[in-house]
Amino acid sequence: MDQMKVTYEVMLGLAAEMIWDEALRKHRSEQIYSEIDSALAKGDEEAFRALTEELKALEDLKECR
Repeated sequence: MDQMKVTYEVMLGLAAEMIWDEALRKHRSEQIYSEIDSALAKGDEEAFRALTEELKALEDLKECR
């Protein structure tokens, strides 16, 4: 019975970590989209390219999971 409790707690911890990771990824993606809009409005091509690369990297991480 104790082993089941430990296993259950570990699984809950992993589920919480997955939810937290997804929330952080989503928040950062929203920030990047906002920053991309600003870069476009300013005509800052260098910032635009860097931000789109970061966004692609975040999307690639999401697909790997």
